[in-house]
Amino acid sequence: MPRGDKSSYTSKQKREAEHIERGYKRRGVSSGEAERRAWATVNKESGGGKKGAAKKKRKSSSSLSRSTSSRGKKGTSRRKGTSSSSRSRKK
Repeated sequence: MPRGDKSSYTSKQKREAEHIERGYKRRGVSSGEAERRAWATVNKESGGGKKGAAKKKRKSSSSLSRSTSSRGKKGTSRRKGTSSSSRSRKK
């Protein structure tokens, strides 16, 4: 199979790539770059082309990326001047 051949992808993966590509084009990305980014996204989320039945199905990374992207880590913010080193230096 030559490099860049998309025949090993499912129809769902192809539709996803088209939809992602249209989104990039709407944002002003060139056609070639939009296509490259779209397939890279599909590969990242699905692991590449068709997978056999023997492969273990993983939880979708798209749901993981959406849930952690805007939240950040809970309980990690600290106020200024409350570090342990500043408390121990009081005169």
